[in-house]
Amino acid sequence: MAFDKGFIALAVASLAMSATSAVAKELVLYNASDSVNTALVTAFKAKHPDIEVKFVSGSTGPIVERAIAEKANPQADVVYLVNNIALEQLVDAGVFEPYEPKNSLIGEQFRHPDHFYNKHFATTMCMIVNTERLAEKKLPMPAAWEDLIKPVYDNEISLPSPLKSGTGGAILTTFVDAFGWPFVENLNENVFRYSDGGSGGADLAASGEVTIGLSFDTTCFERKSSGRPVEVVYGRITPNVTEGGGLVAGAPHPEEARLFLDFMAGKDAAEVLGKVVGATAVPGYGLVDLNTITLWNMRRPVNIDEFRAEFTARILKQ
Repeated sequence: MAFDKGFIALAVASLAMSATSAVAKELVLYNASDSVNTALVTAFKAKHPDIEVKFVSGSTGPIVERAIAEKANPQADVVYLVNNIALEQLVDAGVFEPYEPKNSLIGEQFRHPDHFYNKHFATTMCMIVNTERLAEKKLPMPAAWEDLIKPVYDNEISLPSPLKSGTGGAILTTFVDAFGWPFVENLNENVFRYSDGGSGGADLAASGEVTIGLSFDTTCFERKSSGRPVEVVYGRITPNVTEGGGLVAGAPHPEEARLFLDFMAGKDAAEVLGKVVGATAVPGYGLVDLNTITLWNMRRPVNIDEFRAEFTARILKQ
């Protein structure tokens, strides 16, 4: 049976193009929040069913270290769901390249000035106040963080330990940045207990063991929606942790990576995030209206290890 050589060459080229296309329709994500990533990937694949999405999930530190170690031979297309400190580490290490998503709905305060990354949501820190205990002890409702150092709240406050909780670290580093160490020392005089986890303070307040618990937004609102006699209160300024991501320089699948970052900057991702985070970077989604609070931007860089050492010496007297 005779074959036309031109037909064979065309067929081989077609197969090669098909194989290349198949390889190109792939996306590799590194992320530091498995549950949130899974929800976002499901929504993304509903819009782009032809793209195979692979991902590596882990804690922020190892994810960032891996991306930096692979910089000369990138394996990820996007690193995201990592906090603001990690984002800056990745920029400084040269892991990200600039990309501004198309038709982005992300608020200006969440955009990197040189487009190396976008933040996609903020976890905000708040108080949960047990109104029954407040009335029973005839205590005033706190309106600002500064109220918490008043002697009237002696032994009535619980918050996460910065030695064991990222939430505690975010709250107390903000207090030091905004008010100084003497404020934290005065606050400590009113602390009943430092909890191990980020939700511990809220749980003690919700159960009525203390009047005021400090925690993060989703926990505070969950305790309120469960029917506990509590109110969620935001201070005059709002400690927060922001999280986002960017395009890896030299990404194996840059076009798919850009499509994903476009998705993350629109309402489809915001709808997903709005169900699991406090405040999305796209206005109108999430538990917290950013127009009603003031996110605190740290004025001084924080070395968390040094902060913990100083907290141990100053506050725990160890």
